[in-house]
Amino acid sequence: MSHNLQGKTAIVTGAANGIGLAIARRLSESGANVVVSDIDEAAAKEAAAGLDNAVALACDVRDEEQVKGLVDAAVSHFGALHVMVPNAGIAAVAPITEMDLAAWRSVTSVNLDGVFLSIRYAAPAIIAAGGGSIVTIGSVTALAGTPLVSSYAAAKAAVVNLTKTAATELRGHGVRVNAVLPGFVATGLVTAQVDRFEAALGLPSGGFAALIEQKQGRFGTVEEIANSVLFLAGDESSFCSGSGLVLDGGLDAGLF
Repeated sequence: MSHNLQGKTAIVTGAANGIGLAIARRLSESGANVVVSDIDEAAAKEAAAGLDNAVALACDVRDEEQVKGLVDAAVSHFGALHVMVPNAGIAAVAPITEMDLAAWRSVTSVNLDGVFLSIRYAAPAIIAAGGGSIVTIGSVTALAGTPLVSSYAAAKAAVVNLTKTAATELRGHGVRVNAVLPGFVATGLVTAQVDRFEAALGLPSGGFAALIEQKQGRFGTVEEIANSVLFLAGDESSFCSGSGLVLDGGLDAGLF
């Protein structure tokens, strides 16, 4: 087992389940102290209980004071902060012409504002610790027009640019900032929307799974995403900053 994050402290938001929990688990396995953060405090506590050197802290990433408090609490509890993974995210599925403004703002407030606030308050703490890494969670939807998820895709595209901008601003302070851009991963966020995707795209029952098989071979796993976050969080990626690592089985690589 690699322990390249031994003695380091990491915050993972949206970490009570899915990709976030897999990331928290992988960082913990690598020796890090992990702050398991989620808007659902009970779920965060349950998740943290299954990890070594982990503590649960509730946080609504849309709330500036809560994000600031999350970083302060992590530093207070573990002594420093070295890694930030702003993973919290939600989705809304509807054509642009049927997307209401409240749904749009709900998605962008979590998926973009939450990432901005996480970087805004984590970066000074990481600088104070002598440097470290921020790993944002983008999406392959950031790279091409993606029907039915305009708010999600637009927010993720903005996250990719925010990642690059933060990397340039923080380069001289010992803080690397990179993004992972997953394709379709078999999480509840995706599977809960399959019926809506099939209906909107005119696909038969089971047609979405067949489309995924055609375009990216299979669904990705949360462990595959977590392994890539670990790479970007640790010193093995020490010359990597401002990059976007696409993990999509080749979905974005070809037209057919």
